[in-house]
Amino acid sequence: MGFVGAALGSLAGWYLGALVGVTTGVVLSMVGTGAGIWAGRWAARRWLES
Repeated sequence: MGFVGAALGSLAGWYLGALVGVTTGVVLSMVGTGAGIWAGRWAARRWLES
């Protein structure tokens, strides 16, 4: 789940940042990767608890 979250977060960050510029796309891609890992792990824990 962490890998899927990282991939989706990175993709979203890249597309949003690339509207401004390449460097912004790279930075937001990194931020999206971290947020995606967190969200994926959070979702996996919630799924395993139920």
